[in-house]
Amino acid sequence: MWSVTDRLAVLKALADNTRYAIYLELARSQVALTTAEISEHLELHPNTVRPHLERMREVGLLQVQVTGRGSVGRPQHRYSPAPDAPALGLEPPSWQLMARMLADVAAFAAPDPEDVAAMGWDQGRAAAAKRAGRPCVEALVDALAELGFDPAAGSEGAGTSIAFTHCPFRELAELYPDLVCNLHRGMVEGFVDELGGARVTDFATLADRDPCRVDLIAR
Repeated sequence: MWSVTDRLAVLKALADNTRYAIYLELARSQVALTTAEISEHLELHPNTVRPHLERMREVGLLQVQVTGRGSVGRPQHRYSPAPDAPALGLEPPSWQLMARMLADVAAFAAPDPEDVAAMGWDQGRAAAAKRAGRPCVEALVDALAELGFDPAAGSEGAGTSIAFTHCPFRELAELYPDLVCNLHRGMVEGFVDELGGARVTDFATLADRDPCRVDLIAR
């Protein structure tokens, strides 16, 4: 339970415009972010961001996950809003409930998987248009990360596999894989088609379990 004193400390911490912007960036993100990622998104120097992150951690707004995926000898710190942080009016609206109901309706209609993918296709092309001029694979990895898929890419020859190590739609995908996974497939295929330079050769979903991924080949 947060006391009046705790909440006052939180409000004081967020009274600073830079700290508020950093917290808002973290609250909107689907995944925990590093100092470098926050700095890049907000166009701030990392040395500016670090003390603000520490201040918000001290008052209980943020939690920190330490991983070994940084440079050698330097563990990487990832920040996200603390689970018990007091509500500040920054949380997104209840889209999950609406998404579940819409998925129920769509599943009842039993659409053809290719028709579902076609709906995702347009979204993918629109997302790619914002990244025009960038290499296809690099831009796709960036777009997937922004959506919260925590992508991991590996290349061999002309081929590249991008694994989705986290699915932000997992709950719905497990209930309605034909809907959610085909929408995602369509988004990726539309994205790649719009940017060019590659084509999708395979798209593994939850049904494959090894893991969810997209395979591309340069063209």
